[in-house]
Amino acid sequence: MSNTVKTHLSRRNFLRHSMAITAGAGLALSAPINVFAKSFNHAKSLKLYNIHTGEKVNTTFWENGIYLPDSLAEINKLLRDHRTGEIVQIDTKILELVHLLANKLNHNRTFEIISGYRSPKTNAQLRKADHKGVAKKSYHMKARAIDLRLPGVDLSHLRQAAIQLKMGGVGFYPKSNFVHLDTGRVRQWKAKS
Repeated sequence: MSNTVKTHLSRRNFLRHSMAITAGAGLALSAPINVFAKSFNHAKSLKLYNIHTGEKVNTTFWENGIYLPDSLAEINKLLRDHRTGEIVQIDTKILELVHLLANKLNHNRTFEIISGYRSPKTNAQLRKADHKGVAKKSYHMKARAIDLRLPGVDLSHLRQAAIQLKMGGVGFYPKSNFVHLDTGRVRQWKAKS
């Protein structure tokens, strides 16, 4: 009879432990879901200043898991080809990249924009004017690149932070005082002059 009691107690203990493990697993599984849900509840914002037009944007472009069309329209206008006035849809991945860069640098300052979208006509004109570093098939023409700087942050520090993100191309133009970012393959370069 004592063997039966031991077996019965073992089963009872087994069931008790199984329920505790299952409850614990349920809590563990719900934690990542809550963390994921919280990540959808935060907002992504950008502060941009176009040095050529004097326009400023301080806007939330993504919130609760969706891109906000009115904010994207504001950004598209600011990043337009200021020479032709042509406005296109800027690749949201480049906006994400700039947002991540601001977070990495822990800065809430305004990025100064040197160049956003560039029409094929403008790109050809810049190449003809002997602007070194203007690529024939520039990502600027695809609305997938941005040239910028961040006042108060050393340009080489900005470049290094962008490289560490490993999310696209990073060009360093110290004489022209900007860093180029694009959503192409991961690579880096420094302007020759």
